[in-house]
Amino acid sequence: MKYNFDEIIERKNTDCLKYDWAKDIFGSDDVIPMWIADMDFRTPQCIVDVMRKRMEHEIFGYTFLSPQWKPAIINWISRRYNWHVMEEEIGFVGGIVPAIAYIIQCFTNEGDKVLIQPPVYHPYNNVTRDFKRIPVNNPLRLVDGQYEIDFADFEEKAKGCKLFLLCNPHNPGGRVWSAEELHRMAEICAENNVLVVSDEIHCDMTLYGYKHTPFAIVSDAAAQNSITLMAASKTFNIAGLKSSYHITPNANIRERYNEFLRINELDCAHLFASEAVAAAYNHGEEWLNQMLAYVEGNIDFMHDFIKKNMPKLDIIRPQASYLVFIDARGLQMPQEELVDFFAKKAKVGMNDGAMFGQDGRGFMRMNVGCPRSVLYKALTQIKTAYDDINKNDNSY
Repeated sequence: MKYNFDEIIERKNTDCLKYDWAKDIFGSDDVIPMWIADMDFRTPQCIVDVMRKRMEHEIFGYTFLSPQWKPAIINWISRRYNWHVMEEEIGFVGGIVPAIAYIIQCFTNEGDKVLIQPPVYHPYNNVTRDFKRIPVNNPLRLVDGQYEIDFADFEEKAKGCKLFLLCNPHNPGGRVWSAEELHRMAEICAENNVLVVSDEIHCDMTLYGYKHTPFAIVSDAAAQNSITLMAASKTFNIAGLKSSYHITPNANIRERYNEFLRINELDCAHLFASEAVAAAYNHGEEWLNQMLAYVEGNIDFMHDFIKKNMPKLDIIRPQASYLVFIDARGLQMPQEELVDFFAKKAKVGMNDGAMFGQDGRGFMRMNVGCPRSVLYKALTQIKTAYDDINKNDNSY
């Protein structure tokens, strides 16, 4: 590999949420933090270079989006997904979760219903409730190690909802939805006047030959009844730059959303937001391909280690991203005890599966976007704790 993903980079004392908040989150500063979704890999040099060059100017006044920003997005999406987007369909927004919060405020009222598919990225539920809207759950079904949609339930639950928050690809399960599944969801939502918000932040990180399908390309009904949210932040490890964007083909929906962003002064980017994204999309693909190959190696290593050493655990092998949902139901622990087992006994800090909804109970989410030596140390610590609680189990 051209890039060294085995490199250990010290992140403590850099105002790093993942490391510097570990004690606040897990009660100890000696846990291996494998929770929040950013990677421990060095950000691609092409991004660092463009930011360093801009820093050399030494005046950081008011700015606007780089002229390279929209063309870079258009070329990236066209090349990877065969989705031909027009410049006017793209708008800046400072983060995917803020974008969802703004959409909820713009297109719904208090008491309106919002459809979600737990276990799913927890801000969907939190933001919906924070704005006094009502989450309606269409729980996913775990079938043969992958999540599937209960379409009979989906069709029933869509009735009366104003929004559907779609996680495409899915987090925490890592499922890459097929064009057929997306098309069916699009039809149901169009028939019931449910606006679809497709969160596609993990779309560039498909694994094992899986291909991402943007929701908006599966049909005209999908394109005309959706807002797609994308970002380079997870893909290129630049989440701290707060640079995302929406793609909205329907002019009426787009104008309404852009006007909401404008009058609330939410449509302006900071100095580095657009140049970093343009650099990533124009020059970062080789880095991305090698990073994904390394992450696949981490997932394979993790799967084999658990299968060999901890048979009461299992993983949902992700089809996209570096987040792995661990199935720990075999330990038969109450959720609080399960969380303590990993954080306090194994000293590995992960996300509590229950935060993604009731259907996440019995699960934990681990971030494997890290050097393999760190992953090995974490798995070894989990094995030691696992062996300790199973030492009198004759079936093990």
